[in-house]
Amino acid sequence: MAKSSIPLVGIIMGSDSDLAVMREAEKILKSFSIDCEVSIVSAHRTPLKMVEYATTAKRKGIKVIIAGAGGAAHLPGMVASLTVLPVIGVPVKSSNSIDGWDSILSILQMPNGVPVATVALNAAKNAGILAAEILAVADEKLSKKLEDYKKLMEKEVIHKSKLL
Repeated sequence: MAKSSIPLVGIIMGSDSDLAVMREAEKILKSFSIDCEVSIVSAHRTPLKMVEYATTAKRKGIKVIIAGAGGAAHLPGMVASLTVLPVIGVPVKSSNSIDGWDSILSILQMPNGVPVATVALNAAKNAGILAAEILAVADEKLSKKLEDYKKLMEKEVIHKSKLL
């Protein structure tokens, strides 16, 4: 994917304590040469900022939003309720979390009509890969990069298996 000055993926999170987890999405997207932006947007502490982000993202050129949140984890669902862009939720095990289950269920159990794609607990890397796959539907070069990435993973597993 050609580098552009416009980020195609927005990575948002409810708190800076989520940053270490969410950086994995940024890293994998950059490895595929996908521009992204990273911001803290709290559903509970900055609700007006969340509304503004969700309602202007498409106009700014964002194609996919990755939203990470811990605890009650309302950010992905609330953002999804305000935009037609695909939203990928990353449940984050936070300090106030119940082993992450509260975050998982808050993001996973969305009502009909407000879908949020949900990855595993702390799996921001998978969220980045899923965002790349969504973008690759309309980008053959990116699709090829993803194919190469999956072939590399296969080779690594085969190599590790031979070492046993």
